[in-house]
Amino acid sequence: MTRLMDLIEPGKLLIAPGIFDGISARIADEFGFEALYMTGYGAVGSHLGLPDAGLASYTDMVGRVKVLADAVSAPLVADGDTGYGGLLNVQHTVRGYERAGAAGIQLEDQEFPKKCGHTPNRKVIPLEDMVEKIKVAAESRDSSDFAIVARTDARTNYGLDEALRRGEAFAKAGADILFIEAPESVEEMEKICSSFDKPLLVNVVEGGKTPVLSAEEYTGLGYSMAIYPGTGFLAMGAALRSVYGRLKETGSSLGASQKLDDFGAFSRTMGFGDVWDFEKAHARD
Repeated sequence: MTRLMDLIEPGKLLIAPGIFDGISARIADEFGFEALYMTGYGAVGSHLGLPDAGLASYTDMVGRVKVLADAVSAPLVADGDTGYGGLLNVQHTVRGYERAGAAGIQLEDQEFPKKCGHTPNRKVIPLEDMVEKIKVAAESRDSSDFAIVARTDARTNYGLDEALRRGEAFAKAGADILFIEAPESVEEMEKICSSFDKPLLVNVVEGGKTPVLSAEEYTGLGYSMAIYPGTGFLAMGAALRSVYGRLKETGSSLGASQKLDDFGAFSRTMGFGDVWDFEKAHARD
């Protein structure tokens, strides 16, 4: 598999759409994206039907990593939340995600239980504690090809300067990519991008705190990677509300305003072509 850091190039924005289940993974992979992102919000919601508020365990999430990594050909960056505990847990999480097939892990400095990055009341652990987590993460991977994405949620409650201070410390601790979560203006994003030599990731959340810009604008600011964690599940939510609403209202899917995918093409996306080829090859006359 392609090494994630080899895809980071000056003047280029690496686009990684959010995937959250086997269907979204297979559809995204069909488009040939160079990288994909396992969204914690989407993975927890699709797997457990719960909010992304620290309710999913390491076991829940590493299982999702395995499912998604097996379904795609592109390198997968996976949300590892806080590492699910202390330093020993971080070691276990990094090793588990790497062996499950992820190309990189995102770790954040929130207190447990964590919350989605664009929701209120997020608190962060002491800087020194998170620095140790990043050091342990870097030491624990089997290969340096496995990328460590270090995220700070300090901006919302502690200010941009504190977030920048943390980003600098994370870089020194061994992070490969820095993720300063939830800047609230283009001016803040400019300051972030001018403060670091490390690759920077922008989290594009439609309806969130950070300005949604074009790829060219993100590149011009200095970002190297953009994740779109919610775009897929927000589109799915709108589509399901439309077709389920029509079905409830009329008792039929006829006349639904939401276009439906072709069943045969969808079945091939899900791998039925291989099933049919296998059955044909092993059919008895």
